Amino acid sequence: MKIEMSEIKFPIYLDSHATTPVDPRVFEEMKPYFTEHFGNASSLDHSFGYDASIAVSQAREKIAKAIGCHMDEIIFTSGATESDNLALLGVMDRNKGKGNHLITCVIEHKAILDTAKHLENNGCRVTYLTVDEFGSINLDELRNCITDETVLISIMFANNEIGTISNVEEIGKIAHEYDVLFHTDAAQALGRIPIDVKKLNIDLMSMSSHKIYGPKGIGALYIRSIMPRVKINSIVYGGGQERNIRSGTLNVPGIVGFAKAVEIAIDEMDSENKKYKKWTDKMFEKFSAVGGKLNGHYTNRLAHNLNVRFDGVQSKSIINTVSKKLAISAGSACTSDLVEPSHVLLALGLSEEQAHNAIRIGCNRYNTDEEIDFTINEILNTLEYLEKIRTP
Repeated sequence: MKIEMSEIKFPIYLDSHATTPVDPRVFEEMKPYFTEHFGNASSLDHSFGYDASIAVSQAREKIAKAIGCHMDEIIFTSGATESDNLALLGVMDRNKGKGNHLITCVIEHKAILDTAKHLENNGCRVTYLTVDEFGSINLDELRNCITDETVLISIMFANNEIGTISNVEEIGKIAHEYDVLFHTDAAQALGRIPIDVKKLNIDLMSMSSHKIYGPKGIGALYIRSIMPRVKINSIVYGGGQERNIRSGTLNVPGIVGFAKAVEIAIDEMDSENKKYKKWTDKMFEKFSAVGGKLNGHYTNRLAHNLNVRFDGVQSKSIINTVSKKLAISAGSACTSDLVEPSHVLLALGLSEEQAHNAIRIGCNRYNTDEEIDFTINEILNTLEYLEKIRTP
């Protein structure tokens, strides 16, 4: 296929599960809150603080509307990692009178797994559910793991490496049958999948701004206020901001940007997903023709995600060869400096060698048809090159 190279700026960014660029519309919305409306949202004795507090309230309302909750159920944090920590540590500490059992999954983000390990080291019992070859838990296994001591179930909404989407509604339904709380890490799902926390039986949900073209360093935790009313203990102490759940001066520009990013993502979700699916389907069709194998679920997956392996070809060899032209990854940005194989891919049943053969491609709203065509050609040419230098 003929590609106009002059239209393409290198390297092409295709690592959108790690982060996304700030949308110019988001940046424009944020700018006045750095220089003009710079007040502390807790300083209500003058107009600077009052204006900032109004901006925070409006942002809180926008985010709440996007996920079907009340604005008072949104607690701002520094991002999904803090939200995950707050959800797990806060819930388990608050409910230790009921029990000390947490249920999660082996393919969760490290923000969940490392927090769960910390809880284990401090006397909690944690059950790690396994997954099938597509990255989905077994709902019967989940049900069978629940005991009278179970306080919380935490299963991610959509996986950050393989894109598999969980059956969140059924997981939440099972949790509520047994009077257990349900938390989900929705860092990859917010703005990509329609979310109604009430309909989906979600009690707590972690969110992040920088995955949806908003600024880094800002996120939120949804905490259900009724049926059931969820109460958690704080893990950050100070001035009592965010209903005494998360103290600290509010990041007003970040909050404003986060809300604008959510607003845009919801408005453009359908058209973007249609575009992403066309691209990832096209890439996989071309890659499977030369032996590429999909990691994750074939249909129940994030539209912008493609995790594919070429058995016998190290992912780092591909990534290093294309690095001047393509920005792709081998997996989670939080563990990319490690040489160990992905815990997610191993959980699917892949061998260590197969896990080391996987690359992750994450499309974004600024990619073009020409960039996707170039990416296909570049990876196919790289595979051919690597095969030649490997063959004596």
